[in-house]
Amino acid sequence: MPKKLSVAILGATGLVGQRFVQILENHPWFKIKILAASSRSAGKTYKEALKDKWIFKTQIPKEISKEIILDSVANAEKIASEVDFVFCAVNMEKEEIKELEYKYAGLECPVISNNSAHRVTSDVPMIIPEINPEHSEIIKSQRKRLGTKRGFIAVKPNCSIQCFMPALHPLKEFGIESIVVCTYQAISGAGKTFSDFPEIIDNVIPFIKGEEEKTENEPLKIWGTINNNKIINSSNPIISAHCARVPVSDGHMASVFVKFNKKIELAKIIEKWQNFTARGLPSSPENIVTYFEDQKRPQTVLDRGLCGGMGISVGRLRRCSIFDVKFVCVSHNTIRGAAGGSVLLAELLCNLGYI
Repeated sequence: MPKKLSVAILGATGLVGQRFVQILENHPWFKIKILAASSRSAGKTYKEALKDKWIFKTQIPKEISKEIILDSVANAEKIASEVDFVFCAVNMEKEEIKELEYKYAGLECPVISNNSAHRVTSDVPMIIPEINPEHSEIIKSQRKRLGTKRGFIAVKPNCSIQCFMPALHPLKEFGIESIVVCTYQAISGAGKTFSDFPEIIDNVIPFIKGEEEKTENEPLKIWGTINNNKIINSSNPIISAHCARVPVSDGHMASVFVKFNKKIELAKIIEKWQNFTARGLPSSPENIVTYFEDQKRPQTVLDRGLCGGMGISVGRLRRCSIFDVKFVCVSHNTIRGAAGGSVLLAELLCNLGYI
């Protein structure tokens, strides 16, 4: 790509917005031009708006902290006219997010969304680039509906499913009938740190609003097919989920139980994981799935940063007395599961000519 594309981050002061800033600091294809947040932060430098709430050990990039004055996400006409596309990670009500993303798309500005508002919209692709890049074709239908030439909305899926979907996808050819998944989700998935979430310390909260529905339904859209200008969800496999919030800063873990329609050797499953390769985009991990033979791996602290936080760690593959097999997965929820997954999606859509 001879010239870097200019981008805006909508919701730049939030936890995921900060992760976008960190990831894009030295990106080979994209350059941050605009940071936008609520009207309360508009007019301040990024450092002034954050005060002491920059959550990473690394410093705020110098050219970002003092040189970029925050805009308001409501200034859609101005922002859309000055950038090639936007990343959206705003903290608003779902209907407000829908309206905001439609506004930017209608202004001929592509929207790569970290939010859930449009994940069920039938002509909005929800993509994990290594799994369903072909769903990008629905953008043509969406543009026709919106009456746009360049503008569209594309979303990445929920952060928790990205720790197990890349492990399940290579096994689809074996005929997956049913899945039970239990996720143990970090507090950063709720936009929290330990300082502002004291009730999680020495505790597990066995309920996350809306999370189980997303975990059960979003994989079916990702495995769905395009038909009559819509993405039709797959009718199988059957998925049952339980999601809990655990006292971990970053990194989601999943225990996965799978039933196939035929007998599969464990060695064959590991071979499929080892041969599941990436697409060669700047943010693509060298190995999508890394399997650990050590029974004590993967561990959240040790393995969430695999491949710069874009890799999927898998271990403890074994037979199950009720299902056929069971295993454990870990991924970094704010990198692979959020900002990094969105950046990878933007790279894919650039590579395919949609941006």
